[in-house]
Amino acid sequence: MLDTKFHELLDFPAAFPFKVVGDARDTLADDVVAVVQRHVPGDYMPTSRASSKGSYHSITVKVTVHSKEQIELLYIELAAIEGVKRVL
Repeated sequence: MLDTKFHELLDFPAAFPFKVVGDARDTLADDVVAVVQRHVPGDYMPTSRASSKGSYHSITVKVTVHSKEQIELLYIELAAIEGVKRVL
């Protein structure tokens, strides 16, 4: 796992936004939601923005997280999606 201090900064459960930046493709938002659904089932409405040249998409999804470990696991699994460059 990651060595973060989320448990010191947040009171759980907490609304936490994940921003995933990856290669531009139509299924990126679906892939992000699928990963989130595996760990925190719910109805998600991600927002999507294209980069100025259209090469990348950023997907933001707000998740109600229940622990530091859950945040860390989501960071790791979101980063493992094909074509993802950054998870913020």
